[in-house]
Amino acid sequence: MAAAEKPVLSKYRDRMDKAIAALKDEFGSLRTGRASASLLDQVMVEAYGSTVPLNQVAAVSVPEPRSISVSVWDRGTVVSVEKAIRNAGLGLNPVVDGQSLRIPIPPLTEERRKDLAKLAGKYAEQQKVAIRNVRRDANDDLKKAEKDSVITQDEQHRMEGEVQKFTDEAIKRVDEALKTKEQEIMQV
Repeated sequence: MAAAEKPVLSKYRDRMDKAIAALKDEFGSLRTGRASASLLDQVMVEAYGSTVPLNQVAAVSVPEPRSISVSVWDRGTVVSVEKAIRNAGLGLNPVVDGQSLRIPIPPLTEERRKDLAKLAGKYAEQQKVAIRNVRRDANDDLKKAEKDSVITQDEQHRMEGEVQKFTDEAIKRVDEALKTKEQEIMQV
């Protein structure tokens, strides 16, 4: 049996940071009033007998604030790319122009803005749960280390306090990111 090791708190902080990074990726896929290439990051295309991300079959660019341009590399996948964008639930209608697609970004309605703000809140809550799960894992590891006499009870309490501080910071960063995203979405 391997000897129990002293828990390293930096790995839990890294996991919390990854949850925040994942949240920012999810927020990138939410539509605001402006065009953004990251808007199409979540779009999956049926091509070559499998489902692949859009960026593996086309180049995405933003030529102007209210439109996105998608240059498809293989002429045979243009129809699949168009269908994937239409069915992605983003409310976008691409216009096929040869081997490329132009996607006008219509202004958001008030109702759609509220729906997107709710969705952003849901994404934030999922990441808060992930952060709390990391805290629970850290505390379980600390209790086990104390039980196995790797750390003292005082060290356990001090480290649990540090983990709680990391958790509070991470949740505060999630709340700040959510507030910023909601303001971005509700901006007319």
